[in-house]
Amino acid sequence: MPDKEHTKILPGHGSDIVPTVIPPQSPSDHDDLEQSPIPSKDEDVPPNGGYGWVCVACCFWINGCTWGINSTYGVFLAYYLSHNYYPHTSSLAYAFVGGLSISMAMFVAPAATKVSARFGTRICLHLGIFFETLALIGVSFAYQNWQLILAQGLYFGWGMGFLFVGSVGVPPQWFTTRRSIANAIAAAGSGCGGLIWSLSTQAMIDKLGLPWAFRILGILSGSINLICANVIRDRNKQVGARVRAFDWSLLHRPEFWWLQAWSWFSMLGYVILLFSLAAYARAIGLTAGQGAIVSAILNLGQMLGRPFIGLASDRWGRINLAAFLSALCGVFCFIFWIPSELAPSPMGLLTFFAIVGGALAGTFWTTVGPVGAEIVGLKDLPSGLSWTWLIMVPPVTCAEAIGLELRRNNAVNFIYLYAQIFCGGSYIIAGLCMWVIRGWKIGEIEEVKRLLAKAQRSKERARIGTDHGQNDEKDGEPENALTREISTVSARKQGWKLRDLMRRMLTPKIV
Repeated sequence: MPDKEHTKILPGHGSDIVPTVIPPQSPSDHDDLEQSPIPSKDEDVPPNGGYGWVCVACCFWINGCTWGINSTYGVFLAYYLSHNYYPHTSSLAYAFVGGLSISMAMFVAPAATKVSARFGTRICLHLGIFFETLALIGVSFAYQNWQLILAQGLYFGWGMGFLFVGSVGVPPQWFTTRRSIANAIAAAGSGCGGLIWSLSTQAMIDKLGLPWAFRILGILSGSINLICANVIRDRNKQVGARVRAFDWSLLHRPEFWWLQAWSWFSMLGYVILLFSLAAYARAIGLTAGQGAIVSAILNLGQMLGRPFIGLASDRWGRINLAAFLSALCGVFCFIFWIPSELAPSPMGLLTFFAIVGGALAGTFWTTVGPVGAEIVGLKDLPSGLSWTWLIMVPPVTCAEAIGLELRRNNAVNFIYLYAQIFCGGSYIIAGLCMWVIRGWKIGEIEEVKRLLAKAQRSKERARIGTDHGQNDEKDGEPENALTREISTVSARKQGWKLRDLMRRMLTPKIV
């Protein structure tokens, strides 16, 4: 690896960066300039492991008992529709319940961030446990559709939001070079939970009935989350995180809005794929049991794929992988999902797509933490993620409803064709949005390197002047002027110069 240069932020006026030359690192260090700065003695050094792996395990099971349970909504949906459990409730209303739980998790993100900042991560997690347990046990006593919407839609979404927001920012604080793989392992918990809860929920409904299935889910998930919430530890004070629900300055940064475009299109594709695959299996003639198996395999793909995505991100670049794999998932929708209806063995091809599509479908959840840290910085990551969750509310609320409305109701074949095209196209557009961010990031890195080289030349001239007996007061002037010139704002703006953006997008570089 070539030698690296780094910058560190020192106390001073504004957002100036004091240029500091850092000795070259060992060849095993694969991170770029902004990914792994070496701090001074006064700055925090993440342990890059240690107790961080315990926190990763806690996040794994928190995701399994939140997003994993939410992924089983297809099992409940099939039961609602086949047994008319809630009279006078349309299939479109049921679709909104599944999306509503996700959107509510995103909607309460600013409040969860505020609670985490004021009262600490542990209080935020305990609030999430309260709402989620209340929702799962409360819905077991529901017999009207408004009660279903209130419990399984709103309350469960609030609980999932407080648990997710309180835990998602913890793994990146414990790691530098292993940040992506740690985040990916934690994110894989949703796939593991989806696989476990999908199969066990159907068995509980068959043997004990729907109410007791909800009650057992509430007791088990509440117990697991309670253990994790009391074991996990954040490092907000050590990293100096600015935990603010709304940092309005982020809205003035173009790269942040491209990040939001990536999240929007990723979620449009993700929710449709997650909730529609089992119904699609029924539409092409497979049984309900086969549809449930396909849904479980999709979650298995998420569980197995996310750690590999994180490992590859650490090696080949977090932004690179986020862009490439988002687009690749869209391509797979076109070449594997749409033709599965015409395959000699539809179940075989659909199962293959479920495993590979599931591995790629959750690219957003695997990489959003590390990618967000690259784009907005680690200190502003909590606020950046808070904005991201809030802005994601419209797509996650409406995605499955859009998918249902795009069905060709009067067609015999390819009933889900338009929904499949919409899903695949959304993923491809998401990949293109992230590729634009990649071009900006390369420009920012190039600008920082240029300014660091200029700072080094200025120091050399000052040293030579001192050796020749020149006035010491003049020696500091070039560096002071350069300190005012070098700022994160100027580096970010340099990355958006359109004449070089396309060239940078095509430049082979690990970012």
